Amino acid sequence: MIYGVLLMTLIGAMIAFFLVQNQKSAIVPIDFSSEPRCDGVDAKYLNAALSTEERVDDLMKRMNDAEKIGQMVIIEKDSIQNVNDISHFNLGALLSGGGGAPKENTPQAWLAMVQTFQSAAANTCLGIPLLYGTDAIHGHNNVFGATIFPHAIALGATRDADLVRRIAKATAEEMAATGIYWSYSPNLDVPQDSRWGKTYETFGSDTDNVTQLGAAYLAGTQESSTGYFNVLATAKHFLGGGAMEYGTSRNKDFKIEEGNITLDEQALRGTHLTPFHKAVTEGVQTIMVGTAAWNGIKNPSNQYLLTDVLKKELGFSGFIVSDWYAVYILDNDRYRSLVMAINAGVDMVMTPFEYKDFVSNMQAAIHNGDISRDRLDDAVRRILTVKFKTGLFDRPAATANGLSVIGNQKHKELARQAVAASQVVLKNSNDILPLSSSVKKIFVAGSGADNLGRQSGGWTVEWQGVDGNWLPGTTILAGIKNTVSKDTQVEYNVDANFASKQSLADVGIAVVSEKTYAEGWGDNEHPRLSNEDLAAINKLKKQSKKLVVLIVAGRPLEISPYSSTWDGVVASWLPGSEGQGVADVLFGLKPFTGQLPIEWNR
Repeated sequence: MIYGVLLMTLIGAMIAFFLVQNQKSAIVPIDFSSEPRCDGVDAKYLNAALSTEERVDDLMKRMNDAEKIGQMVIIEKDSIQNVNDISHFNLGALLSGGGGAPKENTPQAWLAMVQTFQSAAANTCLGIPLLYGTDAIHGHNNVFGATIFPHAIALGATRDADLVRRIAKATAEEMAATGIYWSYSPNLDVPQDSRWGKTYETFGSDTDNVTQLGAAYLAGTQESSTGYFNVLATAKHFLGGGAMEYGTSRNKDFKIEEGNITLDEQALRGTHLTPFHKAVTEGVQTIMVGTAAWNGIKNPSNQYLLTDVLKKELGFSGFIVSDWYAVYILDNDRYRSLVMAINAGVDMVMTPFEYKDFVSNMQAAIHNGDISRDRLDDAVRRILTVKFKTGLFDRPAATANGLSVIGNQKHKELARQAVAASQVVLKNSNDILPLSSSVKKIFVAGSGADNLGRQSGGWTVEWQGVDGNWLPGTTILAGIKNTVSKDTQVEYNVDANFASKQSLADVGIAVVSEKTYAEGWGDNEHPRLSNEDLAAINKLKKQSKKLVVLIVAGRPLEISPYSSTWDGVVASWLPGSEGQGVADVLFGLKPFTGQLPIEWNR
């Protein structure tokens, strides 16, 4: 008997090793409904005809403490020391953080990687599938070749709930094709200080707009005709992250992120709780608690906000997941941090590294009575309920045949439409805008004119974004060239050093930009134009009869000292991969309809 068990263990390890070694090319669909389990194939929780509550009740009765604890942790996939640890520790969730791609960043490799991890989860007694999550905040943006939609701040400028719903649905389709069914979107923060590096992840500073667009994004993500969610949405970051005060960050590298909120409760509820209340009403099943502190109490340890307000008052029935390492900012001791967070109401902990440490501390906390078994069971019940609602036990496995949806023409056209709808006119002297597509001569300059990385921003293939044109897509410069008449001469030089200086351009177009950034690394006391872009604008103005400036940025930039001499100014935000949409409105193929989603100081 012992030798048989050892033999089966050895065979299982060899299979897992083979899958990992071949994850680039081997896509092995996992059908959890047919995997052998300790309790046999007649287990009630495998019966899709039963109610979710009945299935969860049955599964919970079969679980020991180790299996329950494993469901409460989510790990960054590169932190898994051995793929067999997924089954050994009964891990319930993995994620790809920003840039967390397989070695070969292709849709095929993404699908193979996720299937490998799911194979390990299937190789447990109960075979509970993994929830695999990713920051798909403007498309399936970690995947090379995916459609890169405009960032949320640009969608906020459209004020078009139906457009946002369709973008969320398209993103979910591309995610599901790679076997990933958990999106860390929408962001429901309401930023009050645009110096914050997360400003572009939000729909802006208008609570009503954030509430409506957030609900639309939630609906589009989870929309499905199958009886389970297409992809599970996540409302974040609970609560009040947009109100963190400058200079209060606990992180020496940041200025706002991980900072303190000093609003009274009435203001916190009126401005920042409203979008989450709407999301709960509309069926959101996961809510991410962020790293902010409200009047000195860090949100992951705030039982009043997490349990009393969110779960009891608002009736949130899903599970609360903590943001990246958010639980361990509570105390220098990880054990005490974990106990505080779980008792406050956090159900799943994004460690996102030390899963062995998490498991041992949770076991000790349960044994010591520092975390009650009722709290353990409540958290696990919430997580399992969401897994069933997302169809993880029942949905057909993703296959390579479905990968053609990623970056398809339909989604690119939708992205182009969103880009056009998000353009906001900040200045239009003498009605220079829209431009005529038949002008004789156009000079184009600036750091954002011919740079897909800049126009896509952070969270694009890499966490902090990329620079240059190695991403698939259409630059703004290419869009301009595609749109003007065949008789129009278009010259481009990033620094506005043009060869043909014998005559002025009819129009000079400066496309200026921010360097890419994400999260607290983008906190900036003075968001403004670079010296290089300012120099290019000044040169361009001297060589052009009229000057239009397009601002590619994730937030308002300080332009008041210079803009009085510019004829036209457009906020183009971070449009993503389809820069043609900028040219569509710049030359009047579509009207300017965008409205500021956040105040732009003049």
